[in-house]
Amino acid sequence: MAAIVDTSLIAALGLGFVLGLRHAVEADHLAAVSTFVSQERGLLRSCLRGTFWGVGHTAALLAAGIAVTTFKLTISPDIERRVDTLVALVLILLGGHVLLRTLAGVSLHRHSHTHDGTPHSHLHVHVGDTDEHGHVHLWRAAPQPLLMGMLHGLAGSGALVLLVLASMPSPGAALVYILVFGVGSTAGMLVLSGLIGLPFALTAGGSRSLLASLQLLVGAASVLVGALMLRGALSS
Repeated sequence: MAAIVDTSLIAALGLGFVLGLRHAVEADHLAAVSTFVSQERGLLRSCLRGTFWGVGHTAALLAAGIAVTTFKLTISPDIERRVDTLVALVLILLGGHVLLRTLAGVSLHRHSHTHDGTPHSHLHVHVGDTDEHGHVHLWRAAPQPLLMGMLHGLAGSGALVLLVLASMPSPGAALVYILVFGVGSTAGMLVLSGLIGLPFALTAGGSRSLLASLQLLVGAASVLVGALMLRGALSS
């Protein structure tokens, strides 16, 4: 009987790791981390952004899991809706910040010249250098994704993970499941943030117009995902 229990627990933990990997690719998670990664020009810092998100996400889930298993607390649908609304608003703010920051470096100027004795003028778009970070300590990349990960851990998708705890044979096993799930989601986001950061790393020192276009795309995507989430949260 003990062997059966151990086998089922191992299977549950393995499933938790896989579900954690899958959890990382949810649209609101990717949208948030993309706004952080869009500020970086190196793969290491991009991966660290995703890792910090995963640490915050796991910490929030662990805290909620302890509250659920130890104090028998429940997360009401109203609280889930409020947290989802907050996540949506933060996504809109993050995306808006990326858009404004990128557009602040874009300027229009008119270039005049004479061709065959006839004066001409052309409108040019100039993209300034939006890389304001320079040599910054790695730990300074932590606070924003860490807090965003914690917020995501308390949101509706994270609350669904806590429902699995009821099927665990003991509170200790439940917390181990959350840790394994967290490791999976952190690993998944580490890889994804590296992939998202790859285009920004490749354009570092290159075409500023292409870099600005990528940043505008990331900002617009975050605003869109946040708006869709907000509409869903308010209509539920």
